[in-house]
Amino acid sequence: MNLQYNYPEILAWLEEKGKQDYGEKFHFAQQDTLNIIKLIAYFLKDETKTNEFGIDLTKGILLSGPVGCGKTTLMTLMKYVAKQNNRFYLKTCRDISFEFIKDGYEIIHRYSRGSYSQTEYKNYCFDDLGVEQNLKYYGNECNVMAEIILSRYDLFITRKVQTHLTTNLSASEIETAYGNRIRSRLRGMLNLIAFDKNTVDKR
Repeated sequence: MNLQYNYPEILAWLEEKGKQDYGEKFHFAQQDTLNIIKLIAYFLKDETKTNEFGIDLTKGILLSGPVGCGKTTLMTLMKYVAKQNNRFYLKTCRDISFEFIKDGYEIIHRYSRGSYSQTEYKNYCFDDLGVEQNLKYYGNECNVMAEIILSRYDLFITRKVQTHLTTNLSASEIETAYGNRIRSRLRGMLNLIAFDKNTVDKR
């Protein structure tokens, strides 16, 4: 059954939610409307609209753009829109790296396959990929996020578990930081929604 969604109405409602969460000054910038509609359509699983945008509903979202353009805020607001099986947990890459320093390799397992006692796999949004950089654990350097992404890719292929990412990095910067293999995995498992590099810092 194909539902017709009223996007102007949803945008207005979501902006109100933003005001409640972030204060009265919160508003959606005109030039961001298209990207916000793409996100809403994706999380509503609106096939008609996502087909228009060339968005694959089986894949996750890679939301990229310059610092302060509102990526984290938008992904946080999507919790109001997401259908039950499209819900996700938001976790910053920096926090994951600090957890890695404290707890070691178990962290990679936690964010890829879930805890050992858990049978359920979680959809995650890893926020701000690229700020964590390589951290040392007992003198071993490990690119924690690269390892997690490789595991999440396997989960995507075998179990259709979704992963979302936000980043300030361009595709070539991702390749420099994480290698070609990661870049190609990201391409395979994510839809890119990108803000213009000239988008103003809203903070």
